[in-house]
Amino acid sequence: MIYKREKYLNKLIKYFEYPSKYYCTDVGLRNVRLGLRQQEETHIMENIIYNELISRGYAVDIGNVAIVERNKEGKRTQKNLEVDFIARKGSKKYYIQSALSMDDKEKEKAEIRALLAIDDSFKKIVVSKSYGKSWTDENGILRLGIYDFLLDESSLDR
Repeated sequence: MIYKREKYLNKLIKYFEYPSKYYCTDVGLRNVRLGLRQQEETHIMENIIYNELISRGYAVDIGNVAIVERNKEGKRTQKNLEVDFIARKGSKKYYIQSALSMDDKEKEKAEIRALLAIDDSFKKIVVSKSYGKSWTDENGILRLGIYDFLLDESSLDR
């Protein structure tokens, strides 16, 4: 009924022991279990994407990418950015972000930041409710609408 997924630190090739993420096989049962209190569309969409990836036969992990940046005082600090899903099947591997909406530049920048920090050649994808037709941006990131993702099993290979 519930999948537990450990977070995977991409740069160090290891799994974190904490925190884990949980996904329900049935979102309706999740809502009932939570007493219909948490109707957060962002979490529900992420859960639906996870379930779809599993149903398509992918092994799915949650990823973290370590980045180093300078703070306001100019000191170097390390941050871990989350990648919602690392989906693998055979020789294929996809980094996928779930973003309910990316209606402004700041939200878009925050959502793709982790994907831009990954320095390998596997496909990077953002699935969003706010996208219509799919397209690939100047960074090589595929932008997919949630409906295209759900209705087209080959959508990740566009």
